[in-house]
Amino acid sequence: MTMTQPAAQTGQKTAFFDKGTWEGRTYLGGWTMLKATADAVSPSTGARVGSYALADPDDVQTAVDLAVSAQRTWASTSPEEKAAVLRRAAALIEQHSDVLAQWLAEEAGSAPGKAAFEAGLVASEFHLASATAMMPYGQLLRTGRPRTSIARRLPVGVVGVIAPFNFPAILAARSIAPALALGNAIVLKPDPRTTIAGALFLAAILEEAGLPPGVLGVVPGGMEVGSALVDEPRVPMISFTGSTPAGRAIAARAGQLLKRVHLELGGNNALVVLADADVEAAASAGAWGSFLHQGQICMTTGRHLVHESLYDRYVELLTEKAGRLHAGAPSTGAPLGPIIDGRQRDKVHSIVGRSIESGARLTVGGTYEGLFYQPSVLADVVPGQAAFEEEIFGPVASVSKFSTTDELVKLVNSSPFGLSLGVLTGDPYAAYELSDRMRSGIVHINDQTVDDEAQAPLGGVGDSGTGVRFGGHEANIEAFTETQWVTIQGEIATYPF
Repeated sequence: MTMTQPAAQTGQKTAFFDKGTWEGRTYLGGWTMLKATADAVSPSTGARVGSYALADPDDVQTAVDLAVSAQRTWASTSPEEKAAVLRRAAALIEQHSDVLAQWLAEEAGSAPGKAAFEAGLVASEFHLASATAMMPYGQLLRTGRPRTSIARRLPVGVVGVIAPFNFPAILAARSIAPALALGNAIVLKPDPRTTIAGALFLAAILEEAGLPPGVLGVVPGGMEVGSALVDEPRVPMISFTGSTPAGRAIAARAGQLLKRVHLELGGNNALVVLADADVEAAASAGAWGSFLHQGQICMTTGRHLVHESLYDRYVELLTEKAGRLHAGAPSTGAPLGPIIDGRQRDKVHSIVGRSIESGARLTVGGTYEGLFYQPSVLADVVPGQAAFEEEIFGPVASVSKFSTTDELVKLVNSSPFGLSLGVLTGDPYAAYELSDRMRSGIVHINDQTVDDEAQAPLGGVGDSGTGVRFGGHEANIEAFTETQWVTIQGEIATYPF
């Protein structure tokens, strides 16, 4: 064999997701070259790690053409075959989880533990979706007339999915898998910074699993590509995960077009430490909630609200834990990786600086080298300061003190965000009753704020989203289908006209 001979001519099996298949391409009915390409760059090293085809609005039209045509056949495919495709996809993800984890490290700066965790979540989404394909899809309704009355769920058609950079594979798969299970086609616009892990890998998995060409199309690109997808009249639904400002813009445009839109947006999540909590365990949970994946998670613990009796000890313990962690390249095994890019790093540092200027106390961190921002703790944070009010999206824990229950409820609810809430306590049932007064789409009692399971509903209220829930059969069927009322009677009804 010479170096120029393709593997297929020698009988040698090509490795799954080999660069020779997708480098410089995207997935539009197959691996396709477009007019332009873009480089994928590692935030850890700044090195080019691959390239992909860069789409434009015309390519969105092509993807939708393919999706509209393919969706008709896919919708009529038996539920058993849909389920089989999704089961094969789940098995392939588990088989090649190391490949996905490597690309998550390369593109998203994911530390090894986070990358492996995300790969497992992606497989879980496809396993659950394979079961969703076999679920009941309607109701037999009571009626006062001599007929059969049915409410049935039908596919939306083509779903536009716009996914972010932080957990790129799972936040795309969370929409793709159930939408496919329910008979829809997908046009996916990944974040340009994580196109390989967040889109091309999933396309390769689904192609290998037997998904027909055209049912999934990938259109990598920037804002103009996302806008074209939102504006496309043959895409009746947009599933968006990302920032609150971007979500507002998409919702406004979708409203003009009378288009369904699902929004899972940002958070400034509170972790409440009540007076009867185990302070050592609470600080450990708080460190995980704030520093996992450099704080670049919508469910990250942004605000630590600690009872005054535990406050000083909690700050001391959290500071010690942050000081023992460090940010570094995922290849070194560092527990924290890089911030995704310089713009986001500068935003994080600005929030830290402005909070200190307005009276917060930095106990550790507040420094960076390149994109590696060191875990940081801001104590004595009060409402009005940047670290209390804004979503940081970086490895910064802000700690505030409360004395009474009413004060605590006011602090929790003062944020316009409402995604995830953690309450740490020695009396979980009292905390459960207390949580009735707190506005949040998710509540974890005796756990921190970051959690996700394929079978559990996930979504926020207020500035965190429209309250639409991802996860679980019921939520996914509601999200990715339309209801149609059907009546059937044996003879044509008679009327007096």
